[in-house]
Amino acid sequence: MFNRVLVANRGAAAARIIRALNALGIQSVAVYSEADRDAPYLAEAGRAVCIGPAPPRASYLNADAILAVARETAADAVHPGYGFLSENAGFAELLIRHGIAFIGPDPRWLDAMGHKTRARAMMAEAGIPVGSGSAVLPADDGEALAAARRIGYPVLVKPAAGGGGVGMLPAADDAELLKALVRARSMAQRGFGNADVYLERLLVAPRHIEFQIMADNHGAVRHLFERDCSVQRRHQKVLEEAAAPGIGRAELEAMADTSVRALARLGYNNIGTVEMLRSATGHYQFIEMNTRLQVEHAVTEAVTGVDIVASQIRLAAGERIGSVLPDSVRLHGHAIEARVYAEDPVRFLPSPGPLDLFRPPVMEHVRVETGYAEGGTVTPYYDPMIAKVIAWGETRSVAIGRLREALAAFAVRGISTNIPALLALTEDARVLAGDIHTGLLAARPA
Repeated sequence: MFNRVLVANRGAAAARIIRALNALGIQSVAVYSEADRDAPYLAEAGRAVCIGPAPPRASYLNADAILAVARETAADAVHPGYGFLSENAGFAELLIRHGIAFIGPDPRWLDAMGHKTRARAMMAEAGIPVGSGSAVLPADDGEALAAARRIGYPVLVKPAAGGGGVGMLPAADDAELLKALVRARSMAQRGFGNADVYLERLLVAPRHIEFQIMADNHGAVRHLFERDCSVQRRHQKVLEEAAAPGIGRAELEAMADTSVRALARLGYNNIGTVEMLRSATGHYQFIEMNTRLQVEHAVTEAVTGVDIVASQIRLAAGERIGSVLPDSVRLHGHAIEARVYAEDPVRFLPSPGPLDLFRPPVMEHVRVETGYAEGGTVTPYYDPMIAKVIAWGETRSVAIGRLREALAAFAVRGISTNIPALLALTEDARVLAGDIHTGLLAARPA
């Protein structure tokens, strides 16, 4: 097992990882930017070290600075959390070259799954269903138009070197495609430093179903069921839940088992999430694989009782999956998570500022993950998520009711939040009925 782990992240991710390390009896080192010097979780770490100014490239994306702190503090591993450098193969390789473990998959998986067209080809060969699409599009618009006609409209233009919904644009015909290509390439270049884009067949009103995978360094792979992340705004997840409502268990577990077999065949290690779209007729189509801890991991923890963060650390330390997971993991009840953002609840633009009042709910069967405390400040430098609220219930309706109650009790003053919009979702008839899909919010009246 590791002796000391550096946490190369901030906010709720850093707080969650530090908590897991403390529970495992592993010393923790927190790094922070000048903007985060008063973050409450720093006091929970064994040591906290400033790595630079507020801008991410000068701090949380500064691989050399993080490596220097890891070496100075004699950390034998680094946990990257999610976002920032969590899926950066170069960062993982840099650590490994200096004898420091990277808590995540082998860098080759970060590289392979980070390029979406290569990932599609690899997963298709391993037996995962992949929808019709193209290779990376050349600069010649004629070839792009030909590819779109072969696939069939509508299509989705997607960045090849990044994910998270950035730069994804739909096109219903040739004219829309030509406009989308220009915008998508520009967004991909800005967001990922790579303008490569490709096309996928666009499913109308699909469900977003993802499968949590865990694998050791010895060839064993298992799954922890699925999460439904269909309620999205502009391809960004808003609500996540487990289990997926309204879909038969046999269908879901068959798809989970397919994912396990494919990743075992490929030799994948550590944790990951296979993200799929499901059509209204039950057809699955691979989107991407996230080779890191997911923001929404807590809903799976709530229904399985498995500490995913602690398990990830143990797997990275070389433990076998049989010692990390129980022989049988079962689903128990239902869990749903809402992401609370510092943003205008109507226009959904970031709303940085001081947290004059910040009092998350304290309720039975409700868990709140945050990296903030009253008196702190939400700065404009990072993602505006300020908390995740996870509610569990014996049934889905009970879980949603508890989520609604928790959100209503969440007291925040000094910034705007999306809590009013989240509360409205917990009362939306379609959400309550489980009649959800990725286009639900776009079709919902303002």
